[in-house]
Amino acid sequence: MLHPKQLHPTQIPVPPPEAFRHCQEGGSIGALPSWYCRAAGGNSTKASGPQGDQLQLEATSESCWQLWQAVRAKRPLVHCITNFVSMDIMANVLLAAGCSPAMAHSLDEVESFVTISSALLVNMGTLSSDWVAAKKLAAKKAVELGKPWVLDPVGCGATPVRTASCLDLLACRPTVVRGNASEVLALAGAAGSSGVKGVDSTAASGDAVEAAKSLASKHGCVVAVSGEVDYVTDGQALVAVRNGSPLLTLITAAGCSLTALIAAFLVVAPGQPLMATSHALAVFGLAAEEGLQLAPRPGPGSLRVALLDCLHLMERAAVVEGARIEVVS
Repeated sequence: MLHPKQLHPTQIPVPPPEAFRHCQEGGSIGALPSWYCRAAGGNSTKASGPQGDQLQLEATSESCWQLWQAVRAKRPLVHCITNFVSMDIMANVLLAAGCSPAMAHSLDEVESFVTISSALLVNMGTLSSDWVAAKKLAAKKAVELGKPWVLDPVGCGATPVRTASCLDLLACRPTVVRGNASEVLALAGAAGSSGVKGVDSTAASGDAVEAAKSLASKHGCVVAVSGEVDYVTDGQALVAVRNGSPLLTLITAAGCSLTALIAAFLVVAPGQPLMATSHALAVFGLAAEEGLQLAPRPGPGSLRVALLDCLHLMERAAVVEGARIEVVS
């Protein structure tokens, strides 16, 4: 059988569901290599790549490619509790990345969905009492089960109710928080951070680095600040990712979709949320860069379609040559 590095991502064979169930019970999948079994959720709980070894992630493009391949192999189910505007593009981004999306927000079933999912995304865009209660319930269940979950504090700082709800979710111990600079500043309670513009940022990503470090240290999580340069920190280390396009700001819910992709990357890199988040940012940004080059017209509508195509078709050369990830400190 060909090694997956010799195959296009769309050509990697997908075993039938019963094979994955057998693998999860500790077996192997016939003639498929052992790394595929581990990616399916078998004996190993560590991030596994095509070689079947623990992925020791680094701030390199090669490391980024290896983790990207692990995501495609595992095909994680990502439970998304997200806003109405983002559901379509978020689901399509996850599908293009080889993942399985689940958009379920009912208070009656969120715990069940978290139980069968690989990761959870909580997006604060749609705010109502029932939704907030469901988000808290799901987040607590994810922590109870030891599953990664990501908080997207959409519009934090815009209204007192929204800010309080975001802080309540932050207390539920997310693995990663991903927001724009204004949202991160508001979440950290930074002075002068109340001047947000709805869900849009009025600050540059670099302005929120210290607030992000403070948040990460206080809450024991990784914080990612997206912007012209994306910054990721665990409170000590700081990573910069320089991939993407300004046109992404003109595509509604592009950032929301990015956060869902981060959740998928966390699944295959347990214990390494800093690098997993950085690599997800790089892959998404690269897809936007490639999409802009391939789009028939350089506008947000064309980029939205091309973004999905490039995520689905992205090959090793694009990642290894194009991912710009740097440890700043």
